[in-house]
Amino acid sequence: MVVIVTQFFLAASGAFSTAANDESFQPHRALGGGIVLITVLVTVVAAMARMPGRLIGMSGLVAGLAVVQFVIKAIATALDGAGGSTTAGELVFGLHAVNGLAIVAVTGMIIRQSGRLSGPATPTRQVP
Repeated sequence: MVVIVTQFFLAASGAFSTAANDESFQPHRALGGGIVLITVLVTVVAAMARMPGRLIGMSGLVAGLAVVQFVIKAIATALDGAGGSTTAGELVFGLHAVNGLAIVAVTGMIIRQSGRLSGPATPTRQVP
């Protein structure tokens, strides 16, 4: 979750930077690639550790959503063309932030569910 919050910070600092877009968003793009690698690795480790299927699936979902971020960017760039930004490109690119919020939500669910696994066992009630 800390890495994802950092990603939001880098997006905001890139958006408000006075540098050119390619330069100002470079840290955001680089961390995005790192997030894809981290989420794939977490999914593989969760499967190897035989975690509950729901946690493995949600880890894979985060990896998939992270890949979708790059797809959204590519589609928005293709719609913009050489003439600059278009309304269609801007609308599609708006989905990048919405998808980022979905990544935060699923990551939060993973954290909550994995916390339950590591918590104390519930006492069983013995019948006399």
